[in-house]
Amino acid sequence: MEFTPVIVAHIAAAAGALVFGAITLSLRKGTPTHKLFGRIWVVLMAATALVSFGIRSNGSFSWIHLLSIWTLAALAASIYAIIRGNVKAHRKGMMSAYAGLAIAGVFALLPGRRLGHLVWSTVGLV
Repeated sequence: MEFTPVIVAHIAAAAGALVFGAITLSLRKGTPTHKLFGRIWVVLMAATALVSFGIRSNGSFSWIHLLSIWTLAALAASIYAIIRGNVKAHRKGMMSAYAGLAIAGVFALLPGRRLGHLVWSTVGLV
């Protein structure tokens, strides 16, 4: 199973988004640190989604690319919500985007997937 530069970039951005997202969600809301980490998280999430369009099976997009479109829309809507002062919509959108990232990460770790194969063979379970 080959890890192309696009796949490596996608994994790196997603891993960074997992870390920064968890930190951002744990911080006190509205602080300068929360805002800074949130901005970094948004950039990593957008990079994760955009880079995914370079990952294709047999040269074609798959259903998973719909998640990337949804992620970009959710990020935009959540940013728009906080600019408008709608904290509740912002919180809901950002938390759902983070949950989507975590769920996608779980599916990426399935044994038949590239990342899953790498992880599970490294620890000796495959």
